[in-house]
Amino acid sequence: MQKIHHGKYSFLPPASIRPEGWLKRQLQLQADGLAGHLDTVWPDVSDSKWIGGKHEGWERVPYWLDGFIPLAWLLDNEDMKARARRYVEHILSHQQEDGWICPCEGSERRQYDVWVVFLICKVLAMYADLTGDKRAEEAVEKAFRQLNSHLNGCTLFGWGQSRWFECYVPILWLYEKKPQEWLLQLARKLRTQGMDWRYVFEDWHFEKPDPKGCWTFITHVVNIAMALKAEAMIGQLENAPVHQNAKHALELLWRDHGMAACHFTGDECLSGTSPIHGSELCSVAEAMYSYEHLIRFTGETFWSDVLERLAYNALPATISPDMWTHQYDQMTNQISCVPFEKDQYPFLTNYEESHLFGLEPNYGCCTANMGQAWPKFALSAVMKSSDGLAITAIAPVRAKVDVNGVPVAVRIETDYPFKNSYRVHITAEKPVSFALKLRIPGFAFNGTIDGQPAGDGVITRCWNGEETVSVSFRTETKLRERPEGMFCLEDGPLLFSVAPSTEWTRVEYVKNGVERKYPYCDYHIRPTSDWNYAFAGEVFTREENEVGAIPFSPDAPAVTLAAQMVHIPWAEENGACTPVPQSLEPLGDPVSLRLIPYGCTTLRMTEMPLIK
Repeated sequence: MQKIHHGKYSFLPPASIRPEGWLKRQLQLQADGLAGHLDTVWPDVSDSKWIGGKHEGWERVPYWLDGFIPLAWLLDNEDMKARARRYVEHILSHQQEDGWICPCEGSERRQYDVWVVFLICKVLAMYADLTGDKRAEEAVEKAFRQLNSHLNGCTLFGWGQSRWFECYVPILWLYEKKPQEWLLQLARKLRTQGMDWRYVFEDWHFEKPDPKGCWTFITHVVNIAMALKAEAMIGQLENAPVHQNAKHALELLWRDHGMAACHFTGDECLSGTSPIHGSELCSVAEAMYSYEHLIRFTGETFWSDVLERLAYNALPATISPDMWTHQYDQMTNQISCVPFEKDQYPFLTNYEESHLFGLEPNYGCCTANMGQAWPKFALSAVMKSSDGLAITAIAPVRAKVDVNGVPVAVRIETDYPFKNSYRVHITAEKPVSFALKLRIPGFAFNGTIDGQPAGDGVITRCWNGEETVSVSFRTETKLRERPEGMFCLEDGPLLFSVAPSTEWTRVEYVKNGVERKYPYCDYHIRPTSDWNYAFAGEVFTREENEVGAIPFSPDAPAVTLAAQMVHIPWAEENGACTPVPQSLEPLGDPVSLRLIPYGCTTLRMTEMPLIK
């Protein structure tokens, strides 16, 4: 049977990893918030057709389970595990005899978009890895046999045609367990019928956003975020090196649609570089998942850098600090989260409430899908290499893994990204030689390992008993140039913003039979202090504090930068600032202002001019 190309690293078994420190607190916030309670408050999950109910029977329950299941096991929460099992048990017991696994009538199958088959099989693969439940593995095999037959007469369309490569995750997972030629034939069939993303990026002609209201599958921001890993997935099957298509694609996206947070706009299709055009929360979660796979395949520091930048900026910025509400679209310069007037919103393919914090602003896909980002990030912090272990994202986790036949425990102790150091504790049950690849970010300098120059960051030696390795590095506080004469302020992986004081107003109501009430109501958020600033110098003072109960707290941020800022004329139009200020003429003398991490903000000014 054909051997699969795994790439530079491999993921550790998900059951072997646990969060610690601030990351555990972040995951607990998620469990205590909306993503941890959708099965009790949102009919599309609580009364879904997936469990015999009357509400949505397509992607929302699989999306939710994709984050809820790993979250439950990462936190070892028995109540959450039991709630997850209830859904999985119903799905397994209601799979059709021919393998069809989705909740629809036989007459509806030809019109049923099989994207969700890819998704539910990915969910069941994760569940099988966490629980050892062989029935989940058998269900995936049956579903794929049916899909293989289904595609003979029902060619891919819609989301399935755009996201065909996502199915490679569970297909190749199953192939590792049961190497059967028909699985590879299914993978090739999907590729043949699916969208050619390599061609999209090689023949790039999406330099400008489409006209307002023009929606396409090709420029859909979530499809593109997923597609960044398409070549890597193909590389597994073809036993070939990863094509450089992913890096080229990301460079094009940053050039033409880039955001200060190292993401790209899409509300909900690609929307240029304006700081008041948004980007969909789903695109952040899916880009992170793509970067995790690209780290696994390439081992390149570049992909770890962009993963951390999203995890520590764009992800927390678009979810409320208590994690009970979220935005559909986040804006780089976001001075208010109040509904825009009808047809007066700055978004190109979303609507007047897309930037609100609430239960289901705009569409419910992000409500269901946002929960995968933090758990999968935790599962990707440590990976296995051919000669040992690699720290692939700096975050506080611990893991147990077999290395060369010896049980080894690894624990990362850190307050990064708020502080520039971490310690790795290795405990080997008996002497064992292996290489430990330590992460030195690409944006760092003067990296040291146990006080000595870090070099290539690899320690190869015989490990015995308990040993600790200390890593530290420096980062530069600097202004980075943005389009239209604007700048953003960054230090290491963190982006910093002016955060005006805010007033939150609860909005409780019922829409289409779905209740919004505290704590999962909508909120209207208004500024109660000035936001019309420009940078007045390039000298900044960093202050570090303790990482609190809410790691990305707007009230008690773990790190701040003091900067000289000056008021300038900058207009507000219908609840948004204009893309650029009206004038660079100072309205007074410079003042010292405290800027906080972008991920700690709800309202913010991030891209601003520099007045020297």
